[in-house]
Amino acid sequence: MILPKGRGQPPLVMGILNLTPDSFSDGGRWNDTEIAIQHALDMVEQGADIIDVGAESTRPGCTPISAEEEWARMESVLKELVKVLDVPISIDTMKADVAGKALSLGADIINDVNGLRGEGMIDVCADHGATVVISHMFGEFPEMHSKDMSDDYKAEIKSFLDGQCRKSLDAGILENNIIIDPGIGFGKTPEQNLEIVKDCSFLGDNYPILIGVSRKRFVVKNYPDMDVDDATAMLSKMAVDSGANIVRVHDVARTVSLLRP
Repeated sequence: MILPKGRGQPPLVMGILNLTPDSFSDGGRWNDTEIAIQHALDMVEQGADIIDVGAESTRPGCTPISAEEEWARMESVLKELVKVLDVPISIDTMKADVAGKALSLGADIINDVNGLRGEGMIDVCADHGATVVISHMFGEFPEMHSKDMSDDYKAEIKSFLDGQCRKSLDAGILENNIIIDPGIGFGKTPEQNLEIVKDCSFLGDNYPILIGVSRKRFVVKNYPDMDVDDATAMLSKMAVDSGANIVRVHDVARTVSLLRP
């Protein structure tokens, strides 16, 4: 897939398809395979350029699950999605085993909030020629929501992402297949999250930048009087204006209407 890079390129919208029973905003809503497939098709109709499928919650207080359970939640939906979608399919997972199975079925992108740190993840993605989203997470899963970064957070985020990009290139992942994500909400204060959204350009322009603010706690914290999806759309546009190339959202229609009036 051809990814936008640098300012002036039309941004892409990544629609979220949650297959978890316990996600913070829509857990359990899309667990039925037919309903999940229809929701994915609806998001594409509304303007989604990518569908991001996740089967493990990363909300505050979440409990890690096994690769077997994660795959059991995802397999039947993914088998159908690859038949009916004409946009790339992204898999939101931290596990190499799940990533490998999904890529073998036809998924295009691995979106790893753990930044490809898990055992075997980089190699699996390289072996399949996958596009990857390398995210920054402060600390380890699932404690990442209980720690906050220091005042040097931008330098720390950039240093981590630069290092993981180098490791990915060394392992054989193609430069054009790398996307970076500063990890909004993962170990950052509400103020730090907002500053990142306002200034994505600190990440540089070597790789496309993905920003995912959708329905996260900092959105409500900073904009308590706004509808959360309206605030998400506004912040997503703010991120695009400051250098982001891809935004990840639950409400595709609302975000598209603001990005593509």
